Amino acid sequence: MNHTLRVAILDLYEGRPNEGMRCIQQILQEYSRAKGLPVVTKIFDVRLKEELPDLSFDIYLSSGGPGSPLETEGVSWDNKYMDWLYNMVKHNKVSSEADKKYVFFICHSFQLACRFFKTGKVTKRKSTAFGVFPIHMKSEGKKDAVFHGLKDPFYAVDSRDYQVIEEEKTDVKKKGATVLAIEKERPHIPLQRAIMAIRFNEFMLGTQFHPEADAAGMSMYLQRADKKKTVIEGYGEEKWKSMIQQLNDPDKIRKTYSEVIPNFLNIALGKA
Repeated sequence: MNHTLRVAILDLYEGRPNEGMRCIQQILQEYSRAKGLPVVTKIFDVRLKEELPDLSFDIYLSSGGPGSPLETEGVSWDNKYMDWLYNMVKHNKVSSEADKKYVFFICHSFQLACRFFKTGKVTKRKSTAFGVFPIHMKSEGKKDAVFHGLKDPFYAVDSRDYQVIEEEKTDVKKKGATVLAIEKERPHIPLQRAIMAIRFNEFMLGTQFHPEADAAGMSMYLQRADKKKTVIEGYGEEKWKSMIQQLNDPDKIRKTYSEVIPNFLNIALGKA
């Protein structure tokens, strides 16, 4: 890999206001400073402009986004995204070691990737998952360099109406993929635990949660009068208070933010 890291950011937010794009860019700027490595980024508006990156980048970070990951199947931008992913996998099969492409999928992108790789069933949740939650590593997750430096469980921001389940029925391992983490156990609720992270192959990995969520920024965002009102109306004041408290806990979101995507960048650079 050359001495400038070229990163494509795939924006799936459909032009909606969000914190995700700011956080992804902030992580890349911090990484660049910490490593003394020039990082060049380019943003691709996947849903509104149907933009997708070519093979000239080293790393691809694909964002979260609104709406159903099921209802867009067959829609033009979704078809193009699936074609792009097919070409990335194909490229990695034939390219030299130095030219492999690394892809990280976040939340909505993770659900699309699970649909593409057929690793689990994407379904609508009975209720929205919104807040800071513990994420439990599976044995493979404890060994994976992407979670290096994190405790089990670790904590992450989760915001979703959909989930990926049924890893047993979809023979994840036969497809060469590995489930790295699952959601908290709820023994009193007879529902399957959702898959929270999958390594699809040596070069591609995704998380259902938001590893890019920046504690300070998220805390400020949730304390904005309009956002506070929305959260309290939707989830109650206790949920809002607990989110603010957990965002300010240095062992929770800050730790996940400082480890997961930087670890992935290290792996891609061969420094894991």
